Amino acid sequence: MQLQQLRYFVAVADLRHFTRAADHEHVAQPSLSQQIRSLERELGAELFHRTRGNIALTDAGQALLPLARRMLADAESARLAVQETVQLRRGRVRLGAPPSLCASLVPDVLRAYRTRHPGVELLVGEDGSRDLVRTLVAGELDLALIITPQAGPAPGLAVTELLYEDLVLVSAPAASPAASPAAALVAGGGPARIEDLRGQPLVMFREGYDLRETTLAACRAAGFEPEFAVAGGEMDAVLGFVRAGLGPAVLPGMVAARSGLAVTPFAAPGIGRVIALARGAELPLSRAAAALHEVLLDHLAEAGRVGALPPGTRLLTGG
Repeated sequence: MQLQQLRYFVAVADLRHFTRAADHEHVAQPSLSQQIRSLERELGAELFHRTRGNIALTDAGQALLPLARRMLADAESARLAVQETVQLRRGRVRLGAPPSLCASLVPDVLRAYRTRHPGVELLVGEDGSRDLVRTLVAGELDLALIITPQAGPAPGLAVTELLYEDLVLVSAPAASPAASPAAALVAGGGPARIEDLRGQPLVMFREGYDLRETTLAACRAAGFEPEFAVAGGEMDAVLGFVRAGLGPAVLPGMVAARSGLAVTPFAAPGIGRVIALARGAELPLSRAAAALHEVLLDHLAEAGRVGALPPGTRLLTGG
């Protein structure tokens, strides 16, 4: 049973005339009649009483007509849904990102994407880079922003490095009632050294957090184990603890620039991280996901062109 046969059948049922139905469908009348005969043979029943000057539905034709209308309507709905998706009037894209990027880069990118493609549904998965890689490999995300090399090996993924971002030290501003003695360390005007964190209790992220691992590695490379004033938070909690004066924290430059906290860079060579975009290497991106990839690169290129990236953040040639 073909949709074309059903269209011809409905046209004859509506117009009660084979020639007028053929004209309506822009087909030769013999071809239309042949298609309806073929449909009747497939169904094993005549659909029309054919008498000279009079065409009427048989009982079988009466039973088929509402079903045929529904099938044609469903087919048209499917055609329109696919067309809208191809033209990005509809669709869905699933993006994963660490909390630090959800608090800095991702909102601006999604706003730009939403402006271009308001009909596309956006789903965001917030997690650490290692977990995002596993979710991406499982096919549960289309794209993921990850931190390398903390994300670890990524077999089956295509990874494009986008940005290098300095990590900086933040504390409650010295003028704030919540300012701790650490505020002087951050607000002193010059760069901080990793060694300055020796004996200074830090606000620290939870275990498994990319920023925690990077900070611990930098302190250990400088020959000491850092102390914690409070540990175990996610991004919002860490920012709140710092504002409350519990201690300084090491944050990405893009997050720190939006935080309202006192900020100072680390002296060279400093510490930083590489932000990359990962996707499945074998599966082609949907049009919605490919459009998000394009918007992300356009956003970064424009931010770099107009100098909107924070100090210590730079585009990489891979991006």
